[in-house]
Amino acid sequence: MAGPKPLRVADLQQNTPTGFDLRPGTELMEALKQELGLQGLRKLSFTGHVQAHGKRDWVLTGKLGATVIQPCVITLDPVTTRIDIPVRRVFLAEWDEPDEPEFEMPEDDETEPMGEEIDPYQVMVEALSLALPQYPRKKDAEVEQTGYTEPGKRAMTDEDAKPFAGLAELRDALKKDE
Repeated sequence: MAGPKPLRVADLQQNTPTGFDLRPGTELMEALKQELGLQGLRKLSFTGHVQAHGKRDWVLTGKLGATVIQPCVITLDPVTTRIDIPVRRVFLAEWDEPDEPEFEMPEDDETEPMGEEIDPYQVMVEALSLALPQYPRKKDAEVEQTGYTEPGKRAMTDEDAKPFAGLAELRDALKKDE
């Protein structure tokens, strides 16, 4: 899904930040909603600027806002969430690829290799997808406990599975005997 044109690094001014203000229209919002598997997407905006960081690197700083609707993981009813987060990416001219084929990415990593363009739209899509609640849940939604077992036997509960529950009962029984 293509958004607004990316910013060409060669066209960016070294001494002045280049601002952006993205507010996707209906078509882009619908495409993004489908791509992210959302039931609804409203009030999406991404504003900020790109500025030089040293002689060859660039920093994108912005604020992402959106209202998303996702299905509740328990009831499948719609859950509305407001997202308002700061976004920061550092584009490095000298990017070192890791030597190992598999490596662990730091959780707070904001750095990316710099190409010929910086695309605030793609940063917005990535930041939104990372900010979505993984397990949206309606207020007061509870998981019902269901037990299955052979006929004539008592079903095991979550309490039965706790290894120290029996020890607590034994301790209490011993205190009564004293």
